[in-house]
Amino acid sequence: QVLLVESGGGLVQPGGSLRLSCAASGFIADHYMIGWFRQAPGKEREVVACISSSGGSTHYDDSVKGRFTISKDNTKITVYLQMSSLKPEDTAVYYCAAGLLFSRCVHIEDYDYWGQGTQVTVSS
Repeated sequence: QVLLVESGGGLVQPGGSLRLSCAASGFIADHYMIGWFRQAPGKEREVVACISSSGGSTHYDDSVKGRFTISKDNTKITVYLQMSSLKPEDTAVYYCAAGLLFSRCVHIEDYDYWGQGTQVTVSS
């Protein structure tokens, strides 16, 4: 049973934009907060942004504040990560994940379900 599916990755030039999508099963969308993580080669997986199950609360890592926006479309049960002003250091595999407590959204160990990841490459 596939619970989270990411899409929207690709190759983009520095300064460009991409929108990632995370399609969640109905149960996940109703009860879990969603976090976007990324992992660059040779580095640990890190949180990028997270959103509560209601969509009313969000959190961003300092490295992406003002450039990335996380949102949730409750009708389509999809969480988006709009990425703008992309930099080469944003290059990574991006994952969405689901966890129960929004207050723990920066703690990777508190996530129960993970998607398969989507590659984002920022290069000229």
